[in-house]
Amino acid sequence: MKKGLLVLFMGLLSYCSFSQEMRINTYGSYAFRDRIDSRYDYNDYYNGIIEDGFLFGGGMEFMATDDYGVELSYLRMNSSAFMNYYKNGPQTTNFTLATNYVLLGGNRYFDLKNKMIEPYGGLQAGVVIFGYKNPDNNNTGTITKFAWGLKTGVNVWATKKVGIKFQAQFLSAVQSLGGGFYLGTGGSGAAVTTNSTIFQFGLGGGIMIKLAPNKK
Repeated sequence: MKKGLLVLFMGLLSYCSFSQEMRINTYGSYAFRDRIDSRYDYNDYYNGIIEDGFLFGGGMEFMATDDYGVELSYLRMNSSAFMNYYKNGPQTTNFTLATNYVLLGGNRYFDLKNKMIEPYGGLQAGVVIFGYKNPDNNNTGTITKFAWGLKTGVNVWATKKVGIKFQAQFLSAVQSLGGGFYLGTGGSGAAVTTNSTIFQFGLGGGIMIKLAPNKK
């Protein structure tokens, strides 16, 4: 999937190089905690909480038209995952967790009479890479899953080149936890036969820099 994203991005880069505008976006937001629950029966379960944290990163956006942009972005959050699971009896572990999103998406901008204010909405898809550590036995590992996201917000241009971004974002890692994290507990196999999808909602903003003049 990573290679596919790279090939698609290079193709979009070649297409969008004819556009007059390119933007660099930086992001910082507070991501709220989310509960996960993966249960098969009384002796076969995995549930807990992905703790809240600071989600940060950046993106490069190419304006295909005045109202549409194509963006490749990277976002990271360092947090922990407090889990209850069953392995030779009920167990509890507080994993150290690093969450990395690599997303490709499109942004739709809406024209207002005031050109310094730019509302937008966007859809993203890509991968999320979880890096985890079990403090009980120091086992570490990574899990890569499909991810998608939605975002909406408003850009406020302080100058013709620099602006401030206010944004709400929803990210989802599809079937991300369960068996993969169970391997991190030191077991020889994954007892959990179902997985849980993560939903992360964040509020924040960022800074944007325009690298070429706008057509408008």
